[in-house]
Parts: sequence; C-alpha cells; structure tokens
Amino acid sequence: MGWKKLFFNPPLDSPGEKKNSSYNIKGGLCDKVTGVTSQITTAVYGLSTEGYRIASSIAVKGFKVSLIDEAARMAISLKPDIARTYPDVSSLIEDEPLLALEPVDVAVSEASYIFFAPKIRKVGQEVKSDVTSKFRDATKAIRKGTSVVYTLPTGIGGNNENMALIEHITGMTVGKDIFYYYMPINQELFSSPEIIVGALKSKQDAEISKMLYDPDIKGRINYIDIISAEFMHSIRVLGHYAHMASVLEICKNFKDINIKSEPIHRAFSDLYIDDIANGLYDLRAIGSSLGGAGPLMYLVNGSIKGTEGYIKHLIDEIRDLLKKRDLKASRTKVAIAWTLDPNEMRGDKIELLSSLESKLKDYIGDVERQPWSGLDLYPTEKTRIVIACSKLDFARIMAKNKQNQDFIMMKANPVCETIG
Repeated sequence: MGWKKLFFNPPLDSPGEKKNSSYNIKGGLCDKVTGVTSQITTAVYGLSTEGYRIASSIAVKGFKVSLIDEAARMAISLKPDIARTYPDVSSLIEDEPLLALEPVDVAVSEASYIFFAPKIRKVGQEVKSDVTSKFRDATKAIRKGTSVVYTLPTGIGGNNENMALIEHITGMTVGKDIFYYYMPINQELFSSPEIIVGALKSKQDAEISKMLYDPDIKGRINYIDIISAEFMHSIRVLGHYAHMASVLEICKNFKDINIKSEPIHRAFSDLYIDDIANGLYDLRAIGSSLGGAGPLMYLVNGSIKGTEGYIKHLIDEIRDLLKKRDLKASRTKVAIAWTLDPNEMRGDKIELLSSLESKLKDYIGDVERQPWSGLDLYPTEKTRIVIACSKLDFARIMAKNKQNQDFIMMKANPVCETIG
C-alpha cells in the first residue's frame, strides 16, 4: 500500500506484556524513558487502513485493543499475534481469520481511549451527515473518563461542533468528564518532523504518547491547543493545494510541451493525479467550515476547482491526441491504471477515478480500470491508450509490458505527457 511506518512496534516479552519501556512528556513533547505499560483498553472506530495501522501498532505495545468495523457494527479483539501476522487491513479482510467479536457499544463502553478513524465514502453535501452519524455511533456509549482522539480533518471550528455533539449525546462535559484530542492523519504526517495533537488547554496525555511513540520521530509528539492544530493543518493543506492549482492552471497553457516548455516538462513529469488528489477531502472540509466570500474562501474554492478541473483537461488532451493521430473513438480502447487503497479513510481518489471513467465513457465507450494485479496489456484490434495515474502505476506498466509496446501511454501529470 505504500505505507511508511507510522508508529513504532517494539517486541513483546510475551503476548500482552511489553518489555520495560515507558514514556515521559516534557514541554509538550514525548520522550522515551523506562517503566511498564499499564493495561489500558483502547477502541479504534473504523476498519480503515489508517484505523488498522493505529490499532495494530497499539496492540503490539501490549495494550488491549478493539478494532470496530463500522459497517458490520461489530468490534474485533485485535491481539498482538494477529497484528503481526497481517501487515495491513486488506490482508486481514482477505484472509478472514477467526477473531473474537463483541458489539460496538460494549467495546466503546469498556474503552479508556477511542480513536475515530472511519472510512468516508459519501460525497458533496452528504459527507458531513455521514461523518456525524459515525461519530455519534462511536461515542454514544462512552463512559466518564474516556478520551476521544479524532483523526479526520475538521476544517476550522469543526472540533467545537464535535465536542458539543459529545456533550449532547452523553450528557457529560468535555474537559471535565470526557477528554478530547484532535490528530488529523494524512500523508503529510509521514514526512512531517512531528505529530501535532490538539488538546484542550494543550493538555498532555502520557498514555496517548505511549501509543503513538515512534523512534523515528522521537520527542516530536507535540501537544498544542485545538484551534492552533486546526490552523496548522489548514495552512499545510492550503499551501499544498495553492501550489498544485497554480501548477495545473499554468501547465494548461503549454500545448507544444516538447518545444516550448521543456523545463516545465522536466519539473512536473513525476507529479501525477494521485499526488494531486492527496488531501482533497481535507481541502473540502476547510471550505465547508468557512462562511462568507472572503479571500480565504476564494483560495479554497479556486484550489478545488483547479484540482477537479484537471479531469476535464486530461480528457481534452485525449481528444486532441485522437484528432492529431487521426484515430476514431469507436476504434480506441482506454485503460486507466490507478492503484488505489480501497480501505483508506478518505474516498476522494475513488471518487475522482469514477469521475474520470464516467466522463471518458461519454466520449470513448470502451474504458476499463486496470488493477495493479493485472497490468499485462493483451493484444487488441483497437488502438489502446493507457492512462498512468501514479508514478508506481507507470513503472509497473512499463516493466510488465517490455515486450509489448503496442500502446500509447499518457501520464496523468500536469503536462499530460504522451509516450508511444
């Protein structure tokens, strides 16, 4: 899946027993010290890639963990041996091992810590209601003293709504009876020098620090106030997309890329739609949290429009390609090579893939998705165009079809580079 190590999984002396190590918090940062892990019960709500990665990483540290399948509304008791056997949630789902199950409400009511990491597949106006429904399900049975760690992005002010919802559902007070933390997980986390955890009054939690400890980012779990965490995440997302939108819009102006824009071609050849789409959910969450029509809203809307508009631009480039080479749409077959993680929390890439496929079929009827496990391109009487949507897919296609170069490759990058 291309996941880098998110959390450290130290060895166990025996199942459920961790070797002597513990953690201390100094100045808002986490450092490793000596000690023994307490038997804290944790529930991770969401049978997602991110949810399983969190749950398995916590399980091998000796914590009791329940992984909640939000669709089946059942909780899986995740033991250290299972966490080690299955490296990701896809392998766990495919193998279907016999695991101890219990109802969601039981797992939630027994948990001292709840990580909220569900799969979100709704789009548009339905996203917020879907998230709210799942969050209500994840928190309605919590008991006094429970800590909730929210890992989806909320935009600006969204955590206040979450805390108000918890208080409405439970009748308890956040900050007194219930504790709330905000830790938006995205690809940025893997390359970031620290994990930002938003907390009321920057409250530090030693148990969360134990669960998240990773020697690669030792001393970099930073507790700050929630609104600052929202601002920092929003700034990172907007910075990413302001750059992406600028690249996409400027590159649209270069038609003869071989002559007029060789530096542009070299600079962005390996920037694919897969990279562009990272964090689109976060960008939309920021937009939905803003009101009015100020400069920030213009920046968000412009970035969303530029990113979504790339699909139309890509299809226009395919039209131009057919026209230049005197190819008929009815005699053309298009294969979309985009290896996606079906279990990741965000569904933006899946949505973009569906949009690309649908719009291509309006113009070229014979369109198929090319899964990574079947990248062999078999002979066909039609002219085949393959759209590579990530650097990994491009490399796999070229490697598996060295003996068969009878196709046109279009890289889904800002310059829509064509090979063949």
